[in-house]
Amino acid sequence: MIKKYQKKNGTIAYMFKAYLGIDPVTEKKKYTTKRGFKSQQEAKKAYNRLMVQVQENDVVTDSQLLFSTLADEWLEQYKNTVRESTYVAQRLAYKKHIFPLFGNLKISKISIPYCQKQANHWYSYYKKYSNLIGLTSSVFKYALSLRLIRNNPMDAVIRPKRKKRIDEERYSAPYYEKEELLEFLEIAKNYPDPIYPIFRILAFTGLRKGELLALRWKDIDFEKSTLSVKQTLATCDKWEIKFQVPKTEKSLRTISIDSETSQVIKRWQLKQKEYFLKMRIQPTKDGTQLLFASEENKPLYLDYVNHNLKIIIKENNLKRITPHGFRHTHCSLLFESGASIKEVQVRLGHTDIKTTMDIYTHVTKRQTEETANRFADFMRFSGEKSPEGQKYGQKRKKADYPY
Repeated sequence: MIKKYQKKNGTIAYMFKAYLGIDPVTEKKKYTTKRGFKSQQEAKKAYNRLMVQVQENDVVTDSQLLFSTLADEWLEQYKNTVRESTYVAQRLAYKKHIFPLFGNLKISKISIPYCQKQANHWYSYYKKYSNLIGLTSSVFKYALSLRLIRNNPMDAVIRPKRKKRIDEERYSAPYYEKEELLEFLEIAKNYPDPIYPIFRILAFTGLRKGELLALRWKDIDFEKSTLSVKQTLATCDKWEIKFQVPKTEKSLRTISIDSETSQVIKRWQLKQKEYFLKMRIQPTKDGTQLLFASEENKPLYLDYVNHNLKIIIKENNLKRITPHGFRHTHCSLLFESGASIKEVQVRLGHTDIKTTMDIYTHVTKRQTEETANRFADFMRFSGEKSPEGQKYGQKRKKADYPY
């Protein structure tokens, strides 16, 4: 059990080899060897402590496995717990940002200071640095559950926090004012179909890009003037695009559409039928035909909207905005029109009310002007309104002001 041996420097030390049981994964016998004890009694005490841990199934071995090996195993388990598109995005983040720093290190040799250093590094250049910290921590937790390490070094990391800068707006995503949006849509009418119907729907419903491209004709109810979001289009493994159930329950929703948008959709439906007839394309049955499809009647690639949006903006020298910016625009203009916070949250499918509030607090320029002018008119003892007050001071219903 306990053996005496001579070290390279000539001194005598003691060691032991202990049986740890059967590995549940490999079904092979596990042993560990401990060396360097100064006396036989010291080695015996260490052996007895280890045997107690074995009986309590609390053995921790200093694993020589690489971080990348454990990460690959964890990712395989993680794959079955999230949507495929989420898994693909997280795996890409791991390969690009985590593997170069941790992949070739032994899992048991990674220290707290090293983890802190990498967390600070991610913070210096990557907006979603907190996600990288969480991913890395999950791999350590997996190793911890296998009793390959004694603690999770990421648990001790102090997470950096973004500091708000002077004059920095809380919500600064590009969006369009009412006049800018109307100008854009008028210009979009001059482009080939289905460009105008696409951006009309985005602007007047607040749909996400993936939700828009996944719309089927059975999701449109012309009698009730409603549109239902039941699926979304996403990029999955090997860059394949697939239909998925929306990420949250609140994203599954039915919203009203105005009469003009309904007419735009009807006109597009006729044009699509004419095109299919001309090209001898058989549309899918039972209402599952997509509103917007490629010339081969397949789902459009996700960057289709981005690509055409960039063309319109560049050719007409318009303010730069992303497809998601139309969602922000719709939300902002809903508030300006008098919609309540709850109404906007339900319409846009926000799970967290904070997401809605972030846009709500980003008051449009028109609202800001009206607030100042209403106060100025109130303070005029003569009862005469300023030129600005004459323009904005007309009394509005309480519902017009969400705040």
